[in-house]
Amino acid sequence: MVKQDLIILGLLQDGPKHGYEIKKNIAKVMGLYTPVITTSIYYPLKNLEERKLITRTTSKTGKRPEKYIYSLTKKGDQEFQKLVNQNFLVIQRPYLNLDLSLYFLPSVKPLIAKRRLENRLTNLKKIRIWNRKLKTLLEKKNSSYHLLAIAEHSLNIVDMEIRFTAKLIATMGNKKDANRTY
Repeated sequence: MVKQDLIILGLLQDGPKHGYEIKKNIAKVMGLYTPVITTSIYYPLKNLEERKLITRTTSKTGKRPEKYIYSLTKKGDQEFQKLVNQNFLVIQRPYLNLDLSLYFLPSVKPLIAKRRLENRLTNLKKIRIWNRKLKTLLEKKNSSYHLLAIAEHSLNIVDMEIRFTAKLIATMGNKKDANRTY
């Protein structure tokens, strides 16, 4: 998985980490800024190690069990640079779960669909509030421009989803707008 490789190699850019620390950073830190799903972290770490992109050392403190500490190799840094620069150029159609429901919209009772979309709109507005708070917090902390850029990008996407969903709700049930392009 190229995306997972990029994430793990990127997290090792600022120094060695043990597997749990990498998983925690993905879930709790990166998760604030970008949707990242991780299952097991140890299979991808093993794969990166086999490809000589990272190295593994063992650390033991007192009576605690051994920990594996992962570090980036020169080859791993080169792979990270390649992946991150390629990722800037990747343009994929955004996939939102809503698209799947919209595909089957003619099979859903209009009243139920409208209620679900109204619930979606309410939740999107809550997400927008959370995104604004995050952006404000980042600005107050004089956070790095890259984190502010992610917060701004997320806010723009949520705003677009709110506009689209509100417009869809407003036109639902109106027969003359059934073939309308949104």
